[in-house]
Amino acid sequence: MNQSPPAPDPRTELGLLTAPGPLLLEPDKVLLPEGPVDGWAVVVRDGRFESVAPAATVRRAHPGLRAVRLPGRLLMPGFVDAHHHLTQSFGAALAFGEPSEIFRRVWVPLEGSLDEESAYTAAKLAALEALRGGFTTVTDAGTRADVDVEVVAAAARDAGIRCVLGLVCNDADDDAAGGDGRPDIVERAEKHLARYDGDPLVRASLAVSIPEAATEDTLRATARLAAEAGAVVQIHVNEHLAGVERSLVRHGLRPLEHLHAVGALGPQLLAAHATLLTPRELTLLADTGTAVSYNAVASAWKGNAVAPATAMAERGIRFGLGTDGTRGDGFRLAEAAEFAQRLAYGLAGGDSSCGAGWTWLEHATRGGADAVGLGALTGTVAPGTAADFLLVDIDTPELALSWDLPWELVRRGNRDQIAAVFVGGHLRLWHGRPTDWDGAALVRRAVELARATVARAEVGRAHPTSTAARARHLERERSTAR
Repeated sequence: MNQSPPAPDPRTELGLLTAPGPLLLEPDKVLLPEGPVDGWAVVVRDGRFESVAPAATVRRAHPGLRAVRLPGRLLMPGFVDAHHHLTQSFGAALAFGEPSEIFRRVWVPLEGSLDEESAYTAAKLAALEALRGGFTTVTDAGTRADVDVEVVAAAARDAGIRCVLGLVCNDADDDAAGGDGRPDIVERAEKHLARYDGDPLVRASLAVSIPEAATEDTLRATARLAAEAGAVVQIHVNEHLAGVERSLVRHGLRPLEHLHAVGALGPQLLAAHATLLTPRELTLLADTGTAVSYNAVASAWKGNAVAPATAMAERGIRFGLGTDGTRGDGFRLAEAAEFAQRLAYGLAGGDSSCGAGWTWLEHATRGGADAVGLGALTGTVAPGTAADFLLVDIDTPELALSWDLPWELVRRGNRDQIAAVFVGGHLRLWHGRPTDWDGAALVRRAVELARATVARAEVGRAHPTSTAARARHLERERSTAR
């Protein structure tokens, strides 16, 4: 009988991975942009990949480094969440089974009830869930909480995750649109973009909740400022039918068309959701270099349409994958991205591939980094890029019998297989637990604060909880029986 090599001792392995100085790592496989390769190694120094090459080449070039052998492990880029709302984590379970535009009934009142401690705790809780799911970067679309955005930045920093941090720039004097009529919004945007220069983990971004929440002058100004700063502007675009219809009534144009008309499309725009697109709007995205966050789980949970991501990939439209704060599991997000395309488009056209496994891994990592403005920094395992990566167990029952690893990661991968999460060359998570702070204590405090926060928020749900709905169903059955 063939005997498998003994599994590494987790304690010894942890000590080697947290040793000071550069690391020379030799996993079984490395996931490169071209696909997985066997027998390669990487050197991590000063937070970046210094070398990525066949192991023998790396060892010869670095004779003074002790190789850390990682049998049964895949080294792959960390996932990039292209669309998140970090301060909404206290209400994640309030959104199940709700109709569209829940931001009006759930998120605005919930975030409005956060104080500084609860906003920090909610954001750090979301960051912890993201790290547990293999995300090394999250893109926060801006908080509605009445706190300094530095509270959210501090939470991300303290958790150890990379963050593209949005500042909400709503200025339309229109409560229904979520605007607040602030005249100083451009000045605040300029200060925010300069505030995080040089920050190792936080990159500034601007955000507008929906196009109608900002004046045309502000839509143009934020586009210009972001383009000049090499940043992105995040806007929820063409997400809900009601929003599309309001824009048609108000402007005679759909939201994406309206943004184009005012000069807000371009490589600096990150259009969240984009579930309702016409062929012309796909052409606008392709021609202007605008990026999209394809949020497949959010489409399923909120009952929205599904963005035509396979068509985007075919036309070269830039896009990443986003959770929208639904579920922080990078593997399940990639699976949802493929699965939603299959159900919404592939079955009708007899497309049995729907982009194949590599497409969804690509847009969950390198494509996502490009979409959020970090393409030169992260999203791939290559010399010079940030050492944001995962060590994934591939000798599990789900992955050991490998025939096509990219497909297997998409279809059979899950966060339980993530042994380690590195951000900027630092080990941030080891088998689901933070390495340098108390995750369990954070969760306990989050439970306490969430109860108080939701209790004072005027959250409006269209449907009862699942338990209450079940009780109503049983009562109807009893009434019918009588």
